[in-house]
Amino acid sequence: MDLIVYLIAIALAGLVVGALARLALPGPDPMGILATIGVGLAGSFVAGLVTMAIWGRNVGGITLSILFSTVIVYFIRRSRGGTLTDPGPGLRRGERRYR
Repeated sequence: MDLIVYLIAIALAGLVVGALARLALPGPDPMGILATIGVGLAGSFVAGLVTMAIWGRNVGGITLSILFSTVIVYFIRRSRGGTLTDPGPGLRRGERRYR
């Protein structure tokens, strides 16, 4: 039971960090909730690695997690052909890939 609660807590933390990272960049992002959680978890992981490499201990906290998650969201936009304020020509809400 403790493992399930831990995994739910990690997913909620990833969701909060990912959502704040998406809000930090202007414009809509065509991402689902799982992608938002993934971005938040990846940003938190990278922030932890960077702070361990620089200071030797975990001092980053939520601020650096949001910063690195925002950078990841920006790179996702750039990979889709977008800019800082435009998410690119990817799928919009309600569109289908195959017509």
